[in-house]
Amino acid sequence: MNIRGAASSSESLAGAWYLVQCKSRQDHRAEENLLRQGYVCARPVCRRGRIVRGRREYVQESLFPGYLFINLPANANWSSVRSTRGVVRLVSFGGMPLPVCADLVTQLQARVEPIECLPFSSGDSVRILDEGFAELEAVFLTMDGEERAILLVDFLNRQQQVSLSLAKISAL
Repeated sequence: MNIRGAASSSESLAGAWYLVQCKSRQDHRAEENLLRQGYVCARPVCRRGRIVRGRREYVQESLFPGYLFINLPANANWSSVRSTRGVVRLVSFGGMPLPVCADLVTQLQARVEPIECLPFSSGDSVRILDEGFAELEAVFLTMDGEERAILLVDFLNRQQQVSLSLAKISAL
């Protein structure tokens, strides 16, 4: 998660953090517009793998889609935040925006780490951990969805393709 903004770090910590609800799939747009206005924003992102046209690609997505954190000084004008493109409202309780604990934003920043890339590429030798094929060696071919892999196994003097869960294979 990156905490970005035009204010210096000492100036940005003087205010309180608030939660901003964004329009559907526009949290990135709202963040950009708020940054242009000089606000300090935090939008936790993570790297996620997904299958696009049969290939595994990694994209950055918001950890909390539709929301971001904003640091506002005590005398801030909330109407400019609410009228920003991509913003729906400040999350509030009883008509007043509810401050978020600064430690929460700090903890999110410390805990959110990108997902590591798959350690296997086509042609890598792997070991099967599944009960039926335990300790059998195979060759990694490709991904079969997000959680499964297609392996090439020597079985009865022929090479057979087997689809197994990623949790049931390990690198040699």
